[in-house]
Parts: sequence; structure tokens; C-alpha cells
Amino acid sequence: MTRTRIKICGLTREEDVDAAANSGADALGFVFFPQSKRNVETTRAATLVKRVPPFVTRIGLFVNPSPAVVHGVLDSVALDVLQFQGDESPEFCEGLGHPYIKVARMRPGLDLIEFARSYPSARGLLLDAYVGDFGGSGQVFDWSLVPPGLSVPIIVAGGLTALNVGTVIRQLRPWGVDVSSGVESAKGIKDAAKIAAFVAAVKNADADISL
Repeated sequence: MTRTRIKICGLTREEDVDAAANSGADALGFVFFPQSKRNVETTRAATLVKRVPPFVTRIGLFVNPSPAVVHGVLDSVALDVLQFQGDESPEFCEGLGHPYIKVARMRPGLDLIEFARSYPSARGLLLDAYVGDFGGSGQVFDWSLVPPGLSVPIIVAGGLTALNVGTVIRQLRPWGVDVSSGVESAKGIKDAAKIAAFVAAVKNADADISL
């Protein structure tokens, strides 16, 4: 079985970037959404991203941005992938000429197969809880809403912690998992011990499945 990739999102401090990378995270997420308590200004983000070691993917999270905002960030911050968390159209996402993943805010009635077809150039879909503040709420969505046979890799987010991430891995076998509030001591402040426990739980689940 392919191992489950791990993304730690909402990083705001140097020590948290180091802890996440050293724990074995595959991707680190930086939030460019002023309404979020995990928002980082462009200059600050550029400093943090420079600490990210080789082979760790640098992801920038945006919510309904203008093209000028995205390009302004890209001019200063070395991001590998863009994450669109809002209501961005397929044309908008594709028009920026940068690899991207699209967030699907999970709720009853959402046709996820059709949603995936609408974003054919997305590198993957990130499935998150449907909340008013666009993620980071610590809420879990109903995993039974995810149908089999999706055409793109899925990354599961939404209220994940070291206690429940193994369950969702065993149930959905996602390409990756994404955690923010589940490894924090306060919003935007990561806890190195919680990060380590989360990564260990993912590895344990992968090991169980491979038996």
C-alpha cells in the first residue's frame, strides 16, 4: 500500500516549521487569508518558507483571492502548490498557471464525483468540513459522504487528531491527511508533541493496513 502523506497546515512560527518538517511531514501549509488567526503576511511567510528543507512541499492556502493577490504572494514566497479553500471556479484555478489542489467543503447533497470532474487539472481534492470560516474549526465531517472511485487523489482534513486519524485512514484510504487545529495548543501555535503523536498515528495506521 502507498503510505499516507501528511500535511501540517497553518504554520506561523519558525519552531513550528522545524517541528513539522523534522517529524516527517510531507507538506507544510501557510495561510494567506486575512480573516484567519493563522494568517501570515507575505514578508513573514517568505521567512518561514526559507526554513522548509528539501523534499517537503510548500503549500499556500487562499480563500476567494484575486489573481493579483495570488501573484503578489508568489512573487515573494516560494510556494510549490496553491490550495483554494473558497468558491474559486475551475477557470480561476487553472488560469494562475501553478499546480493547485481544490478544497471540497463536505456536506450532504454535494456530488463529489461531479465536483472532481469540474476541476480536471487539480492535483487533488482536499475534503474539509463545511463551516462558515473556511476551515481550521476542528470539526469532523461525515466520512460516509465520500464515494469510492474518485478520479483524483483525496486529502482528508477536518477535525483530525492523533486519536481519530487512524480511523479515517483505515476507512477511506486517502492519499493524504491534513491537520491544523488538531496539533495546536492555541490557534496558530503548534505543539511539537502533538505533531509527533499525529505522525506516529498515521504511520501506525499504514502499518496495520499493510499487514
